[in-house]
Amino acid sequence: MVTVSKELQHLWQRGCDFLGTPYAIMGGAMSWVSERHLVSALSNAGGFGIIACGSMNPDLLRAEIKGTQALTQKPFGVNLITMHPQLDELIDVCLAEKVTHIVLAGGLPPATAIKKIKDGGVKIMCFTPTAAFGKKLVRMGADAIVIEGMEAGGHIGPVSTSVLAQEILPEIRDVPVFVAGGIGRGEAILSYLEMGASGVQLGTRFVCATESIAHPNFKKAFIRANARDAMPSIQLDARFPVIPVRALVNQGVREFMEQQGKTIARFDSGEVTKEEAQLEIEHFWAGALRRAVIDGDVENGSVMAGQSVGMVTREQPVAEILAELVSQAEKALENR
Repeated sequence: MVTVSKELQHLWQRGCDFLGTPYAIMGGAMSWVSERHLVSALSNAGGFGIIACGSMNPDLLRAEIKGTQALTQKPFGVNLITMHPQLDELIDVCLAEKVTHIVLAGGLPPATAIKKIKDGGVKIMCFTPTAAFGKKLVRMGADAIVIEGMEAGGHIGPVSTSVLAQEILPEIRDVPVFVAGGIGRGEAILSYLEMGASGVQLGTRFVCATESIAHPNFKKAFIRANARDAMPSIQLDARFPVIPVRALVNQGVREFMEQQGKTIARFDSGEVTKEEAQLEIEHFWAGALRRAVIDGDVENGSVMAGQSVGMVTREQPVAEILAELVSQAEKALENR
């Protein structure tokens, strides 16, 4: 582990205390990627790993938590999607397995879920797209806030990280705030800490970690890509909303555009109902992320990646990546 200077330690002390880690650097919850091996490696190396529950059922989540605990004695968290139909049961699993932190993502969490987590003595982290929404989450019981800009990989909002940071960091001071989206170097980490963040979250930077189980083809796609290759999915018709997903442009992305056009034409001709057309569009990517991450089909699967992908140049151990990030932040401090 890299020795942290007093100045950097002061800047992220609040985040370190909240996470219980030497570095206030969290790993983003990436479905199929953020599992026990990467999560434990992050925590063991001084960062904070987060299991991506995604669509797991309670039994699968329990097994993943136990598997992670077998690989690390350090703190780690679990990311739960608020729209999951078994959210309450998933929370029960986290409480039973003594998880220290739960991240609630994907919309406004139910008050009952927050109460259950708080009553269980677990720290809650929530995502917010605005300062007002963030303040509401804090009033509801969130112990920390994460702001994630559109530079991130996967499902994204419309606002950049730098703008969100300027809007939200001055407004939310009573709980730690972690910044995410497009962060790939230590200099950026330092800049957000100096703006008032307590820490940061990185996802794309860790995909090509040695400990990541992502398929070699998936990792090669990241190493070869640059920022301009990671583009958000495009919505062809406002009548059929598409949640933007940032991923590397491939044959699958091109086919998705064609499928949208064909499906909308079938709706316009009266061949299918609006609901049927919407379902066809939404179901196009079903299983596509797993096809890319696990099976290695990077042409037809969904290669979700943030714009920081251009800073991923080789496969490295997690500890080496973290050491680089901290060293870059320290050098930036020295050169001021």
